[in-house]
Amino acid sequence: MWAYAIIAPGRLERVEVPVPVAGAGQRLVRLRAGGICGSDLPMFRGRRSQHFIDNTGDPGFPLHEVVGDAEDGTRVVGWPAGHRGLAEWFVADADQVIAVDSDLSDVEATVIQPLCTVLHALDRLGDVTGRRAAVIGLGSIGLLFAHVLSRRGALVSGVDRVDRRAFAEPFGLREVRWDDATALPHDAFHVVIEAVGHQTHTLSAAVDALAPDGTLYAFGVPDDTHYPFPFTPFFRKNGTLLSGVTVERASALRAARAYLLEHRELLGAYITDVLPVTRAQEAFELAVAPTIGRAKIVLSVADVDA
Repeated sequence: MWAYAIIAPGRLERVEVPVPVAGAGQRLVRLRAGGICGSDLPMFRGRRSQHFIDNTGDPGFPLHEVVGDAEDGTRVVGWPAGHRGLAEWFVADADQVIAVDSDLSDVEATVIQPLCTVLHALDRLGDVTGRRAAVIGLGSIGLLFAHVLSRRGALVSGVDRVDRRAFAEPFGLREVRWDDATALPHDAFHVVIEAVGHQTHTLSAAVDALAPDGTLYAFGVPDDTHYPFPFTPFFRKNGTLLSGVTVERASALRAARAYLLEHRELLGAYITDVLPVTRAQEAFELAVAPTIGRAKIVLSVADVDA
């Protein structure tokens, strides 16, 4: 079968490898489409991690927002084992995928996986009606946070170093700042979502922006074991810090599918680039260079002699 693998920093190569064998509690799945996530990009660029899934060099790595056909013909969405989804066939733990109907296309259904992580995080916040919320980082994950927060009644602002003002209306953002995270007003937000990760300074900026008795959700994936943290001002604000990964993934995926069917209008603004999987190298190069007007990049196997 075909697969793509990282052979050098910033370089994917197509390889021919045996079809993987599903173990106990796993399913063998044939890829139909996959979305590129920000957490895939550090490994693509050559950064190695002892603290996050890092299978650099393995066929299929890195891709984990996937839709495909299981061996019994059921179309499924979710996580591939080891984030090795950039391949003709991959294996997935049975409790980390769900079946999806034809009411969403392959490309559209890729959004279920990242959306489920956002819903899982925000469910931990409780009622946000009327609360001022800020999202640091308006990439593909940050935009989903903005959409869900606004639909749940929060008053949402966002900041990004790329001009994201064109996304304000479809994602419910009342204010979009084209600036560094430190540009957010201090002590202003009941909820602050750090949706960047992979570096440390945005977490400090989030504390500065947090209002007294506010909640900071550190969602962005950490690459370092220890972060410099302005503990004294956070302590004086009586702040609450939340973080973590999605658990009970099947139920989270089902909740995301239901949300997406209710809010299909977000898909047109969210999925901005669809490339055939044969152009995986180009797609990842686009993903590591965010620009105005680009949000989610999806790879498709449809109608491709892959």
